[in-house]
Amino acid sequence: MSVSQPRTDKNRRPILRVAVAAMISPKETAIYYQELIDYLAAKIYHDVELIQRKTYGEVNELLAKRRIDLAFICTGPFVTGADRFGIEAIATPIVRGQPFYYSYLIVNNNSNMKSLIDLEGKDFAFTDPESNTGALVPRYWLRQLGATPETFFRNFTYTYSHDNAIMAVAKNLVDGAAVDGHMWEYYQLRNPFYSSKTRVIKKSEPFGSPPLVVSKTLDPEMKEALKKMILSMHEDQQGKRILDELMIDYFAPPQSEWYTPVKAMLERISIEGNQ
Repeated sequence: MSVSQPRTDKNRRPILRVAVAAMISPKETAIYYQELIDYLAAKIYHDVELIQRKTYGEVNELLAKRRIDLAFICTGPFVTGADRFGIEAIATPIVRGQPFYYSYLIVNNNSNMKSLIDLEGKDFAFTDPESNTGALVPRYWLRQLGATPETFFRNFTYTYSHDNAIMAVAKNLVDGAAVDGHMWEYYQLRNPFYSSKTRVIKKSEPFGSPPLVVSKTLDPEMKEALKKMILSMHEDQQGKRILDELMIDYFAPPQSEWYTPVKAMLERISIEGNQ
């Protein structure tokens, strides 16, 4: 099935503009997402323009300005920016039979730290400031202790990707980090060079996994075509192979209740921060 799009270059097929938020570094993004993106583009007979930005906020801004058709974004920015940036989730990855993921608090294998308390006065790595698993969750944990990153850690930094945070802990550049559990598990299975040098000392409650989103201004026919393709990938031999490589069972239609815990956590932090 071919879906017409007005954005075309002369003598080229229509262009699908796809953004990947910096959940992993640019090099790893190409490895992790390229086959999936190429698969979708081939199914709807489009060429792909892959757009990468350093921060989640930059990707949301591009969605708001209608410069992106499709995007892989983090759960945090999706929850906080759905209304503000006019984005709509069309699919959620199901991993190990669940539509959820977790924040993992990790430390170096050689450290003697066993809990968040042990990281007091240490050096810590967040990922993106708007990341759910890499920033919001650990800030929430600190709030429960009556602390903030400024009062709890000796120093803290932002790595702007989960693989860089894992590497920073593995190389003892920082004492601990909070990362996307899907990413950590993926590296443990596919490329454990750095992740195997770390260990998980705390896991969060489950949150809805990072969704695949489109701009609400995207042509409705195109949106439906993309949705149909992504939700049926697991029924296609090539699609199933790609999903298996990504450790994704299949994509499912998003349910709002999967993301309620993130909203509740944000509200809790906001209320306590204003007290």
